[in-house]
Amino acid sequence: MKKILGIIGSPRKLGNCEIMVKEISRQVTTPHQLSLIRLIDFEILPCKGCYACLFKEKKCVQDDDLNTILDSIVKADALIVSTPTYFLGPNSSLKRLTDRGLAFYAHVDKLWGKPALGVGITGIEGKEGYTLLGIESFLKFILARIKKSSIVYGALPGEVFINGKNKKIAKDMAASLFGPAPEKKGLACPLCGGDTFRFLSDGKVRCMLCSNAGTLTMETGHWVLTVHKGEHEMFLSKKAALTHRDWLVGMKDRFIEQKKKLKEINIAYRKDGAWVKPSDADEGNTSPAA
Repeated sequence: MKKILGIIGSPRKLGNCEIMVKEISRQVTTPHQLSLIRLIDFEILPCKGCYACLFKEKKCVQDDDLNTILDSIVKADALIVSTPTYFLGPNSSLKRLTDRGLAFYAHVDKLWGKPALGVGITGIEGKEGYTLLGIESFLKFILARIKKSSIVYGALPGEVFINGKNKKIAKDMAASLFGPAPEKKGLACPLCGGDTFRFLSDGKVRCMLCSNAGTLTMETGHWVLTVHKGEHEMFLSKKAALTHRDWLVGMKDRFIEQKKKLKEINIAYRKDGAWVKPSDADEGNTSPAA
């Protein structure tokens, strides 16, 4: 029996994110067990940027719930991630988990290619902002294979299923989880499948999912998108993911080699500005620069 893990990025219990994940699970015809994680139930501390998770025990040194979540992701056969839109972006609980992504590189073999679905919930049609991009970025950085992702609309708890349209979307997503991924319609990055781009100068564009650049041209009445693979990739192939991990590990040696020079640069900025401390906020005071 397959194990599906639903990751809920909403603080609402039985809100639209939760019931969407459960509806998709209901529509998956492959026998499976659904487990659920509500991210706000877990303590996920901000990443310290210490890189300790890449060395020795290959485990984050912080005493929080990351390893419980990571273990659940590693053991799952497939993932369904859903988060609401807050101020035109995904709920911050998902970003905080994404920021701890260095710890996932210790499990490349078990994570690579895990089938996944992503659903963003938005209350106002057309106001999803970068929510779906945030979900897709999370799935890419945990090295999953995005079978399908979608934005659905619904503000009030349960509103997402007031009509049958979103249940059809859930059914289509369920069919792709352990089945073939549907072909993307419209312009999409030929490297990663992303459909969010930054328009640069001279007809150049950059894919916001894989960060590679290319061109957008009009040929015979149709837009043609070309994106070129960069020198440093992070998740376009398993080899690229392992190469990126090795690059991260190598930062320790680079830091040691340049430690003196880096310290000279940093120390020159030590006394600039005055820090506001949490205890001073109510009084409107500032502390001397440290």
